[in-house]
Amino acid sequence: MNDEKEMSFLAHLEELRWHIVRAVSAIFTFMIAVFIFGKWIFENIIFAPARADFVTFKYLCKVGHAFNMVDSLCVEFIPFKIQSRLMTGQFTMHLTVAFVLGFIIAFPYVFWEIWKFVTPGLQSSERKNSRWAVTAVSFLFLLGVSFGYFLLSPLTVWFLSSYSVSNMISNEFDITSYVSTITTLIFGSGLLFQLPVVVYFLSKIGIVTPQLMRQYRRHALVGILIIGAIITPPDPLSQILVSLPLYLLFEISILISAMVIRRQLKQDEENLRADQLEI
Repeated sequence: MNDEKEMSFLAHLEELRWHIVRAVSAIFTFMIAVFIFGKWIFENIIFAPARADFVTFKYLCKVGHAFNMVDSLCVEFIPFKIQSRLMTGQFTMHLTVAFVLGFIIAFPYVFWEIWKFVTPGLQSSERKNSRWAVTAVSFLFLLGVSFGYFLLSPLTVWFLSSYSVSNMISNEFDITSYVSTITTLIFGSGLLFQLPVVVYFLSKIGIVTPQLMRQYRRHALVGILIIGAIITPPDPLSQILVSLPLYLLFEISILISAMVIRRQLKQDEENLRADQLEI
């Protein structure tokens, strides 16, 4: 009996190992592709949010013309230079960008492999109700990555490069600092946008309720506005552009939590009726 359990446990570990191997292989494959085309990717993707002709700045300028806020929203020049002060700086950042982009591209497949390993341990009803998990998680992650790249990154670069305590100081950022800032914003946004999924599972186990989230709605709004104020230039429109998607994400999470609670109450009522009929 113990040998059977041990073999079952070892088989379980072996299955997990192959899921991890396939997931890591996918990341590594895309990482190699990104590394090979590194020069083009740095010029057209990584450094793009630091140029005044970036698509976000073009649309902001159109909004500025529409609301008579040209001076605040039209970016003509971003005053900073990027340098590499470490001998290994450029090579290290090349590897870092290759890994981050490789992981982002491979993320749907990576999560699918994780989900394939987790699914057999779920009950049939749980598997049925969570078929959307891979699609939802992948969509929200890529949506968050897009939010971080097209909105947070250019606004952050614009604000930090324009910020000055003295005219005697010129902004010349190290490539390590620039790349780590951009990748943190992009990857962090991808994780932040998983809030509805996290709330869904926390609601299923009873940790989060819609009443609890509504109770702290004002606190969440204040926190979101503070985040928007920190990472955007000092004008209300930019703050709203960043804060609004985050607040909508919070409101969607409340609706998801309420939906989960309603389903659980309905299931409990059905189970109670079934028990009464059996009696």
